[in-house]
Amino acid sequence: MRKKITVVGAGNVGANCAVRIADKELADVVLVDVVEGVPQGKALDLLQSGPVQGYDVNLVGANDYAPTADSDIAIITAGFPRKPGMSRDDLLLANYDVVKTATENVAKYSPNCIIIVVTNPLDVMTQTALWVSKFPKNRVVGMAGVLDSARFRTFIAQALDVSVENVTAVVMGGHGDTMVPLVRLCNVSGIPLTELMDQATIDAIVNRTANGGAEIVKYLKTGSAYYAPSAAAVEMAESILKDKKKVLPCAAYLEGEYGINGLYVGVPVKLGAAGIEKIYEVKLTDEESAKLHKSAAAVQELVDVLKAKM
Repeated sequence: MRKKITVVGAGNVGANCAVRIADKELADVVLVDVVEGVPQGKALDLLQSGPVQGYDVNLVGANDYAPTADSDIAIITAGFPRKPGMSRDDLLLANYDVVKTATENVAKYSPNCIIIVVTNPLDVMTQTALWVSKFPKNRVVGMAGVLDSARFRTFIAQALDVSVENVTAVVMGGHGDTMVPLVRLCNVSGIPLTELMDQATIDAIVNRTANGGAEIVKYLKTGSAYYAPSAAAVEMAESILKDKKKVLPCAAYLEGEYGINGLYVGVPVKLGAAGIEKIYEVKLTDEESAKLHKSAAAVQELVDVLKAKM
């Protein structure tokens, strides 16, 4: 039986998720979008790329969820993108309705799937998916830390003129300006980052990472990042489908870990066939812990706003 992934949202992030899933031959893809013709057209275009690219997966587009039935994974990318001057938080109420509707349909047609949420503001939208789906917490995960860590690794590699493959980095906390890159745990082939660059350079890279999404929005003007976010979401999907058990920083529902309760926050997790199979509690310094709790408090504020509107 071939695996099946539903991608909700046929915009830039969703369409690029479909491309990457097909290129890796991970699963058949159902691309869902409310705009008539768009998911159908993009799916057909991708299907016709198969003979050239050498992949053999089925891709279909739809405006309803019936074709998504019995999906193994649902990646929710649908929502309004950020525009210049907008924070991820400005998107809160607009995207809540989008994610709520998507989750209801995903849960209805694929009650045993694992949900990966990409829509911003990411931590709160992942919490929305948990509430609405009523799935166990291990089957609802947010894509944040993989992307943030990729940005951090990219900037470190650029600064040191080394291969990005040799750079290990961990970013925790909410997917926003309060994210917490753990410099202490960053290294290049085992060499601590603090031995390779001075504190001012590290601080500049940490700041650029925290504002990595906004930097791209500023350039694009009418949209937000999509190549790296789609790559991050598909890395997570691959780890789940192939039961790779990769340890990746993801938005996970915490119930006491790190002293945080009832909230989605980015932490290192093991991703396997069951979804989130383990949450790793890294021993943090007092300063790191304070930053993580500050980041969690920013997520909690948005959750509270959402609860008040519900």
